[in-house]
Amino acid sequence: MANVKNQKQQISRIVMENELTIYTALELKDKLLARLATTEELELDLSEVSEIDAAGLQLLVTIKQEAAALGKVVRFTGHSPVVVDLLDLSGLAGFFGDPLLFVYKPTHEEGKSA
Repeated sequence: MANVKNQKQQISRIVMENELTIYTALELKDKLLARLATTEELELDLSEVSEIDAAGLQLLVTIKQEAAALGKVVRFTGHSPVVVDLLDLSGLAGFFGDPLLFVYKPTHEEGKSA
């Protein structure tokens, strides 16, 4: 987890790296909640997430809900393909309210020339 903090604007940016799974969620939860307590706005860059499961998704939901309860802002940016797939599968993309970039991937059949 790499982070960058802009003291002047009270914005913290954290690049989430590797996996957001049952094996890492509890440790990350404590770190993210601690960071949220020290800033008005938290940006989580998910572009380096290589694996995410239900526990990782639950962590993202928890952080978003905690921020709302505290009157703070949490944004998720740079969604990796595995994050986009899970958000699509779970139907929770709208809950987060963050813009997602969906890249159209032609199927093998569509890629054939006539």
